[in-house]
Amino acid sequence: MDSDMKKLKDLLVGVKIINAIGDLDIEIEKVHFDSRKVCAGDLFVAQRGVSTDGHIFIAQVIEQGAVVIVCEELPSNLSEAVVYIVVGDTSFALGIIASNYYDNPSRSLKFVGITGTNGKTTTATLLYDLARLAGHKVGLLSTVCNYIGDEKIDATHTTPDAVAINQYMRRMVDVGCEFCFMEVSSHAISQKRIAGLDFDGGIFSNITHDHLDYHKTFRSYIEAKKGFFDYLPSHAFALTNMDDKNGMLMLQNTVARKYTYSCRSMADLNCKIIEKRLDGTLLKLDGVEVWTKFTGDFNAYNILAVYASACLLGLVKEDVLKHISMLTPVTGRFETIISKTGVMAVVDYAHTPDAVENVLSTIKGLLGKNNIVITVVGAGGDRDKTKRPEMANVACRYSDKIILTSDNPRSEEPEDIIRDMQAGVKDEYRDKVESVTDRKEAIQKALLMAKQGDIVLVAGKGHENYQEIKGVKYHFDDREVIRELFACS
Repeated sequence: MDSDMKKLKDLLVGVKIINAIGDLDIEIEKVHFDSRKVCAGDLFVAQRGVSTDGHIFIAQVIEQGAVVIVCEELPSNLSEAVVYIVVGDTSFALGIIASNYYDNPSRSLKFVGITGTNGKTTTATLLYDLARLAGHKVGLLSTVCNYIGDEKIDATHTTPDAVAINQYMRRMVDVGCEFCFMEVSSHAISQKRIAGLDFDGGIFSNITHDHLDYHKTFRSYIEAKKGFFDYLPSHAFALTNMDDKNGMLMLQNTVARKYTYSCRSMADLNCKIIEKRLDGTLLKLDGVEVWTKFTGDFNAYNILAVYASACLLGLVKEDVLKHISMLTPVTGRFETIISKTGVMAVVDYAHTPDAVENVLSTIKGLLGKNNIVITVVGAGGDRDKTKRPEMANVACRYSDKIILTSDNPRSEEPEDIIRDMQAGVKDEYRDKVESVTDRKEAIQKALLMAKQGDIVLVAGKGHENYQEIKGVKYHFDDREVIRELFACS
């Protein structure tokens, strides 16, 4: 539900204004940064985006009826019917204006953001699930899905835009949600989508090779993640993975309350793996043994982060431990499907070298003595190309057979992406690697190779139910394909 009309001066509270031309008492219908959505009485924020500069649409949106323009640079021709607000950073201003427009809903929620390369979705989703098990009404903003209480809304981005975030959170508050958990991507931090939000906690999972197509350097990627913790207020907690080599760097300049978690050394909150099985892991969590339905060392970190955050939010430790034993894995994250003949397929969203290594090292640790690992893996088009050979190299080191295939090629040719991956295949591994461009054929070939007790990893897409090719999304779900092929075998 959108807000009623707002006075411009109320929307600008907290915005650093360089120049204001016109009547700040004017009333605003809606706030937009997308020129196509602007109607009569609206405020338009001219953002400088990655591919488009919103300033070029100022004349157009005025014709559409915009009454306020928020910009970094005044247009050469000013309209007397329009109020102009000049700021240093329109993206940052948009976050504050959107928060004000929706009456700052983040202040009415216990609001926690999760950032890192891997584990964001699992941690955010499990926190959502745990808080619901504890009897609370909760909101979730994640890669897989958004939830407003029980209402499910499809996700289009890891972190929505500033207007959508506040719109969702306003609805959460209106239906009585107490908590909101949100994945915070490095893109969202860099693009100031979180400006104006009042966080009660921030979690850092880890940082590995990813998104260098956008951030250009690993240092820039790290700084983006760190920027989230620099932004946290003093009343929030900042929780970091001490076992990640950049974990403590995240806390360097934060004014939030600092906490650490670790599975290897002494930290504020600790976890130890007692027993590993294909159907779960026995953990010693903060000194108490808990059976979980999760597999893999990487999931021990996710569970520990969930436990630590829940306790820092004030939930009762004994209840948190009980609810952790009831949690189930997130869709497309180490999701297992077993055939009638005893072949196990693992579907996982792993799409970075580190994530592929985490999943494969877990599989190797659970594999029977005379069994093999077969990996089907691709890489996305129009994304960080430097990780492609690394992903293939990791797959080779941990797998007995590898099939390189397409993922979401987007505007690129799948064969070109596969060639980039093949560059990471060392001579000693060439005999066990083949390429099958069609993803369904690649999965089918891997499953036909496997015998009882073997494990087939299908990596890269996880929960996704589409393939994006030349700007078109076609229905494709790794899990559906596997179940269909298993049913026929």
